[in-house]
Amino acid sequence: MAVHTADESELPGAEFVVVANRLPVDLERLPDGSTRWKRSPGGLVTALEPMLRSREGAWVGWPGLADADVEPLVEDGLQLHPVRLTADEVEEYYEGFSNGCLWPLYHDVVAPPAFHRHWWQAYVKVNQRFAEATAAVAAEGATIWIQDYQLQLLPAALRELRPDLRIGFFLHIPFPPTELFMQLPWRREIVAGLLGADLVGFHTSGGARNFRWLATRLADARAGAGRNEVLVGDRLVKVGAFPISIDSAALDRLAHTDAVQKRAAEIRADLGEPRRILLGVDRLDYTKGIDVRLKAFHELLTEGTLDADDTVMIQLATPSRERVEHYQQMRDDIELTVGRINGEFARVGHPAVHYLHQALPREELAAFFLAADVMLVTPLRDGMNLVAKEYVACRYDHGGALVLSEFAGAAVELTQAYLVNPHDTDGIKATIAQAANAPAEENRRRMRALRRQVMTHDVDRWARSFLDALGLPSPADA
Repeated sequence: MAVHTADESELPGAEFVVVANRLPVDLERLPDGSTRWKRSPGGLVTALEPMLRSREGAWVGWPGLADADVEPLVEDGLQLHPVRLTADEVEEYYEGFSNGCLWPLYHDVVAPPAFHRHWWQAYVKVNQRFAEATAAVAAEGATIWIQDYQLQLLPAALRELRPDLRIGFFLHIPFPPTELFMQLPWRREIVAGLLGADLVGFHTSGGARNFRWLATRLADARAGAGRNEVLVGDRLVKVGAFPISIDSAALDRLAHTDAVQKRAAEIRADLGEPRRILLGVDRLDYTKGIDVRLKAFHELLTEGTLDADDTVMIQLATPSRERVEHYQQMRDDIELTVGRINGEFARVGHPAVHYLHQALPREELAAFFLAADVMLVTPLRDGMNLVAKEYVACRYDHGGALVLSEFAGAAVELTQAYLVNPHDTDGIKATIAQAANAPAEENRRRMRALRRQVMTHDVDRWARSFLDALGLPSPADA
């Protein structure tokens, strides 16, 4: 990865700036105390890079290490502007207010949010720092695209500093029902912060609708002439739904490669060529419903609906927020449940559940998707859930079946999945059994419909639809 530091005074003002909590590269500290840059994989980076490069764009974000004083960088022609966070700010703004307050509140209070005033004060302070950093980077009249819940005060703070800018904001997690949002002591400030944008985007029309209602109740906003807009003074703020997606063509190509197909066959062989493989792939988080599907699988085995002799479950859990006690406890509970299931149903050399608490390379994940007969995506609440779309993109063979929570944003688009209420254990069991035992032609029919949706509505289409609505000029016009 070609990264070199740059003198900020020598960098041209950027016409298009993406602002996110993290940069698209991570600063890693090595055992000897030195540091190095590592590229962050991700669909967002993939979608936005061409647009950033064609417009002399820039990315503003935290480099991932506390107390790191890093100069601006240029990575293969892309300007990267690090924002410094202290260890206390990482704890209070990021782990505290963002992930201990907003994350559970916005995910339907699956876990209780904590409303600590010192967390809020850190959130305000860091959002202001991001505003100052962005204002310094942006050219006159530039377009700014702010990403996600960590930076909800940034649109208004940035507009205060640079009223010439065109500002968009997109929320990557669910926006909660109004009754839940009203619990937030700083509800007015958050809504006013978001209304600093010219366009506020959500995954679903429900999130956009909730925000419009709050904007007219908690801030000085009035309903606009159109259903998807509000007025703040004489300024029009557009509000809309822009369901995010993946680089589906790239995943389809990857699944077609000999290496991935060979690895998928090896996975099935290593498992003893079972009749069915059930798969879950999640970040280790309490919103993902990992415990829900493990309980359902346990009961299906106990009742004899599924047989451990010919059915295997794999759960891949990517490490997440390892320092937080709640997540440590959740990991312990999941591993205890896996142990209990295997204690009852495993045979020597043949576990009923294979559990991996690790991050896997993209090629390996594609092989697991291609090997799995039933994909279990059962979050209690999720903004979108791109794993569901990734599974579909890899199934060029029209094989497999997707069991999908009704409370994932993806359920709005992926209506041919086996939809399920993750709070209904009996319903989950019945749906898993239905998907596992459905005629092959039924599952192929469903998968064909799912692939039409996923292959057509990819991440590039998502980004372009948002930026078109924001009014981003083409490079020739800029």
